[in-house]
Amino acid sequence: MARGTRNNAVLKLGGVGALAALLLAGGLQLASADENGGSAAPAAAAQTVNCPTVRDKLPAVPAAANAEVERELANLDQEIARQNERLARLAVKPEGGPNFVNNAILGPLKNKRTAALDRIEIAFNRIGAQRPNLDALAGCGLNAAGVPSAVNGGAGQGGATGGQNGGGGQNGGAAAGVARTVNCPGVRLPAVPAAAAAQVRAELATLDNQIAEANARLARLAVRPEGGPAFIDNAILGPLKSKRGAALDRIEIAFNRVGAQRPNLDALAACGLN
Repeated sequence: MARGTRNNAVLKLGGVGALAALLLAGGLQLASADENGGSAAPAAAAQTVNCPTVRDKLPAVPAAANAEVERELANLDQEIARQNERLARLAVKPEGGPNFVNNAILGPLKNKRTAALDRIEIAFNRIGAQRPNLDALAGCGLNAAGVPSAVNGGAGQGGATGGQNGGGGQNGGAAAGVARTVNCPGVRLPAVPAAAAAQVRAELATLDNQIAEANARLARLAVRPEGGPAFIDNAILGPLKSKRGAALDRIEIAFNRVGAQRPNLDALAACGLN
């Protein structure tokens, strides 16, 4: 892919995942000149779901229940990423009436969260530990545009800030029964033209959803290992690199399509493990 030199005005996106970090930084930074030489009006940022965090509400997790709890926490984060991706698409192409978000996003999300929270409670109960009451954590609302979703994060990461931030590598194998998480580079973008902003937001949400899906798969592997020593590389990290490469390419094309200098994001496709 032929590209020009990258714009020096760079916004660093790391921490809580590509889209969340972008929003945490105060919303998409848009720089675009209209035909009269003025500044084009910035596109509105997408809203995100506002769900209660769960990791910080749990009692001490018994070792025998840890892997299952981590898997369900990853599932909760995956659902948040999936619905944020949907909200990002709605910001580009609105659909439905005034109750569409409640009926098509928040309602089904509450049902899925209720099922995952129930499985966490059962994981405690199954080994004879006191069953926590997590019912009040199922319902979600909406953040204002530009506010990131709080997530539970991977094992060993901060609960409220969660996402892909920090985590500090395991420096060796992961502890028995503790799920590892993927470690993907933050996305660095030049100032995003207003005409490309909606597409870029949608693809950043796609990147976060891909990370959440990979983490959910790793959480399941912590409960039920499969494959040989190269299984994670071949079944998780390899496909993730391919999917990220496609999403990053679509971001580059979004710049190119509106006549802006195309950034080079190729080096950001590959991920490792925390």
